[in-house]
Amino acid sequence: MNGHELVSTSPRQSRTSETDVNHFVLTFENNRLASELFGQFDQNLKLLEQRLKINAAARGNSVSISGELMATNQARRALDFLYDRLLGGGAVEASDVEGAIRMAVAADDQLTLPTLERKAKLSMAQISTRKKTISARTPTQDAYMRALERSELVFGVGPAGTGKTYLAVAHAAQLLERGAVDRIILSRPAVEAGERLGFLPGDMKEKVDPYLRPLYDALYDMMPGDKVERAITAGVIEIAPLAFMRGRTLANAAVILDEAQNTTSMQMKMFLTRLGENARMIVTGDPSQVDLPRGMKSGLVEALQILRGVEGISVVRFKDADVVRHPLVARIVRAYDAETAVADESELTDR
Repeated sequence: MNGHELVSTSPRQSRTSETDVNHFVLTFENNRLASELFGQFDQNLKLLEQRLKINAAARGNSVSISGELMATNQARRALDFLYDRLLGGGAVEASDVEGAIRMAVAADDQLTLPTLERKAKLSMAQISTRKKTISARTPTQDAYMRALERSELVFGVGPAGTGKTYLAVAHAAQLLERGAVDRIILSRPAVEAGERLGFLPGDMKEKVDPYLRPLYDALYDMMPGDKVERAITAGVIEIAPLAFMRGRTLANAAVILDEAQNTTSMQMKMFLTRLGENARMIVTGDPSQVDLPRGMKSGLVEALQILRGVEGISVVRFKDADVVRHPLVARIVRAYDAETAVADESELTDR
């Protein structure tokens, strides 16, 4: 076997020694970061092995990778990306490894260039605040994050667990920290998901807090807790129940409407026409989980039809393959979708 060695001249690069097309050794210059990259008991390398069907054996600050050419190159790009993340002060968790693998595989699925080009580094959209940096974990998340940067109105639609609400809040927090907007407005229709919550005591914020908890959770992930509390008290972060937004013009704000599948047609039109100067609006929802009374059309579903092709609006559609929670969640979503399809087919047959 004729081998050759590629030696990095930059501390941000790994050094690579290849012995054949299916086997190489990556050596990372920072021993501590290499240990974090491989994970406790090499759990991150084991994840690479499971997902890409390769062999990865660590020794000190090096890892020997062998397997099919495409899979080993995907592992190389994923590890290089994650090592760069560690060099930048970030952390690497199992979910980050999953995301890097997904993006590496997707890059090859879309690539038509020669094999040599497959060694190029991964490029993922990111959202950064003082507290946290988030990288896209699926191609759809990547497209969504780029749409949030360029469009004034973005619809993110698809199943639970795809990150559409979390990334919307993260983007809003980023805009606020940059000074691109003066405030964040969080809104959600107060529709009970098949449950009767009964009378809720307290002021307006306390009444709607149970409905907005996922938005709060994302905010606290992106910003220090004391800053979130002060911002809410000062009105910089505003809780605005959908029913109370009529007649307002929302300017210089990042406005998020979550669970939008539970808006009526009139509510959705009212909300969308609140868009003011220098405002960004993000609408998220899952058209397959409408909790409106039977026979009432979802404002989200209708808006997606009416606004198709309108300039300045981006629509990003997530699928079960984009679920970034526990892998079992994706399988649950697929099972429910399959059951719904069978039920719809049976209903058509009965007619």
